[in-house]
Amino acid sequence: MVASRSARERKATTEAGRLSTVRIDVGTDQQFVYRISCSSCVPRAGRTWSTYRSGGDNGYLAAMDRWTFHLAEKHPGETAPCLAFLPQAQQRLHERREARAADRSDGDG
Repeated sequence: MVASRSARERKATTEAGRLSTVRIDVGTDQQFVYRISCSSCVPRAGRTWSTYRSGGDNGYLAAMDRWTFHLAEKHPGETAPCLAFLPQAQQRLHERREARAADRSDGDG
């Protein structure tokens, strides 16, 4: 059974913790688009910090990884369930960077 958009939003809100505001929209490609905003950070002209990831490549995981990095860097004393997965998020980031570097070096030769 596929979870509803509201059920996915509730799960993401619970995982992201108290500083988050989670919204899930449906993109033009009919995939879920995850937006996680920080209720504490307002860096530019009154706009809150947020991550925006479409569902094509597991948008939930991509958005939650970025949010986890934000929490760890900008709010180190904050607690949230997603922070338990920080090492895995760092590993995925490392693998993506290595893959991009390999793709660039393959195109040079």
